[in-house]
Amino acid sequence: MDEISEVRRLADLDAIRQLKARRIRAIDTKDWATYEAVHAPDHYSHNDGEPRWDGAKANTDRLALLFEGVQTIHHVHTAEIELTSPTTATGIWAMEDYLYWKQGGEDHWLHGFGFYYETYENRDGQWLFTSRRLKRTRVMTSAGAALGQHDRPV
Repeated sequence: MDEISEVRRLADLDAIRQLKARRIRAIDTKDWATYEAVHAPDHYSHNDGEPRWDGAKANTDRLALLFEGVQTIHHVHTAEIELTSPTTATGIWAMEDYLYWKQGGEDHWLHGFGFYYETYENRDGQWLFTSRRLKRTRVMTSAGAALGQHDRPV
């Protein structure tokens, strides 16, 4: 990695943490404009065992539809961020999420745990997500929950 000052390194790490916080807030508040804005246009995402989704707009549109009528709560912890160059970085975050929805008039839920594996790039002075992979380690659901479209939290 090219040499960068300690102050710059700390500022970049903080900027990536702030980026992650904005993404989590945006998804849970369904602020889809902010959600799309924190991702590079060529960003791609995938959850283990599912197809990959290409493009910030397509991924945002997919989530807006997927989470219609679903209350989500995401928490991320213990960031492992590595600056791989002055403009690129990787990150691994422990995650926990809750999803709540109505199914047949009854309340149902999903509670998941796992890790986000991400890449970031500083483009024009702004850090953006360039990729995200979700690897779940455990998923629990309410009895009788039909996971269908609601088993794909991000």
